[in-house]
Amino acid sequence: MKTTINCDIGEGMGNDASIIPYIQSANIACGFHAGDMETMRNTIAACMDHGVTIGAHPSFYDRENFGRKEFDLPIHELYELVIQQLLLINDMAESMGALLQHVKPHGALYNLAARDIITARCIARAVKDFDSRLTLVGLSGSHSITEAAIMGLSTASEVFADRSYQDDGSLTPRSLPGAMITDTAALLKQVHQIMKDGTVTSQNGKTIPLLADTICIHGDGPHALTFAKAIHESLFTA
Repeated sequence: MKTTINCDIGEGMGNDASIIPYIQSANIACGFHAGDMETMRNTIAACMDHGVTIGAHPSFYDRENFGRKEFDLPIHELYELVIQQLLLINDMAESMGALLQHVKPHGALYNLAARDIITARCIARAVKDFDSRLTLVGLSGSHSITEAAIMGLSTASEVFADRSYQDDGSLTPRSLPGAMITDTAALLKQVHQIMKDGTVTSQNGKTIPLLADTICIHGDGPHALTFAKAIHESLFTA
């Protein structure tokens, strides 16, 4: 898969239409952590206008914490949680003549699947049972990717432009200083290192190898549009 820029979007931030021209792939909120039927419809329509790939961005049911609080759910409930959201966005996409192409979990669900093999396996199973043609997007080098691959799903190893990394290749928790990259120059430095060397430097200075199929920007970040433009210009127009 050619390296693309993806964005978590459809979360009611009001910047979707501005960001979409600078990305190739959109992870659209399914209403459980943010967004609703109207935002799904509008985001899908904008993606269709710009030839941007449409994907589901399922989460824990947690609008209060924007899907960033972890919940300990039984496996069957976790499975149904993912299926319900895939049904919602897929029905919307089909009604508009669009095709759902990938799934990327959001927030706490994403991070849990990255480090916990049982969660990763459950999500991969739900995606495969729903539509085995879908690509599962997950943290590069994590259980999300390995478990999906074992099940025969297509995968996209994701790296982050606007997040810092820990020595084990995990993302720095948002509760810690420096978790979010807020400077455009620092962002582009990290992106260029990933693209050129296939590595990222952790907060402690460790060099970590990373496979990068797709580069994420968070649509809810205050610099989302600036970052999307900068990465697009650097990678695709330079």
